Amino acid sequence: MKLGSLTLSVVMLLGSQLLADDGNPAYTSIKEAGADYAIQGEYEGVVEADGNRWGAQIIALGDGEFEVVGYLGGLPGAGWERGDEINRATGKMKGDVAVFDAGDFLLKAGNGVLKVVTPDDEALGKLEKVERTSPTLGAKPPAGAVVLFDGSSVEGWENGKLSEEKWLTVEGTAHGTWSKEKFGDHHMHIEFRTPFKPKSRGQARGNSGVYVTSRYEVQVLDSFGLEGADNECGGIYSINRPIVNMCLPPLTWQTYDIDFTAAQYDGDGKKTKNARITVRHNGVVIHDDQELAHGTPGRFEEAAGPEALFLQDHGNPVVFRNIWAVKK
Repeated sequence: MKLGSLTLSVVMLLGSQLLADDGNPAYTSIKEAGADYAIQGEYEGVVEADGNRWGAQIIALGDGEFEVVGYLGGLPGAGWERGDEINRATGKMKGDVAVFDAGDFLLKAGNGVLKVVTPDDEALGKLEKVERTSPTLGAKPPAGAVVLFDGSSVEGWENGKLSEEKWLTVEGTAHGTWSKEKFGDHHMHIEFRTPFKPKSRGQARGNSGVYVTSRYEVQVLDSFGLEGADNECGGIYSINRPIVNMCLPPLTWQTYDIDFTAAQYDGDGKKTKNARITVRHNGVVIHDDQELAHGTPGRFEEAAGPEALFLQDHGNPVVFRNIWAVKK
């Protein structure tokens, strides 16, 4: 018996027509997030019944309902690659356990374990809950770096706003916030955290964006467990989807490490060479020297010369910290 027989019934999380601020609850701390958040998360292990290693992501959908995504080979970026087998099923809380009916067998999640059992409760295997952390979380700016935000103030930002926790926030900034410093070719490190919005879907679920030189958006969104499209977390909006969806659960601090080479223009202002970008999301390359044939909507049109880092406000309490860049 193999996990590949999971039902393909799907609760669709992608709803790009939804507004970002949809009025649903947005939790900004684990303490407030409730029991569903404790079930949500990543699990991995070997299922003895089929001898395969599996990863699983459980996504909270609100009111005790969930979706589980199974990845043959391990979690995204840790064994599973785009194109490998993937399966989905839905479930809901029964007592203190979330139960997913996969037809030939059941999945039961609770107390940090995802059990695989027959309908008669015979054990087939189990996956343990894990909490992955980006290897570049807390990275220190090297000598010569431009420190854009270290938590001490927002003096380096136009329209900048500090949260109570001394993080840079875009919520309530009306048009987002942008750095006073401008950049051409550079390496950038930035850390972000999306809220927990279990009742929201798609673009309403923790939406923001990191606009490199205010012209090219690397999307920020709670895309945990989604396919990984160009309008989801890590996507370069309207240009390319990430190689793999490395989005961790909401309320987890995540990282982008970006290497950017600006487009080149001649003396008449005609573009002679496209910009290029490499993006590491939580330490994993999700865009490898990607050519940027055009800019992305939402801020400035593509043009010559350095520009600011822009962080988009989309009506969600997304926060940022530890932002620095090295000019090249």
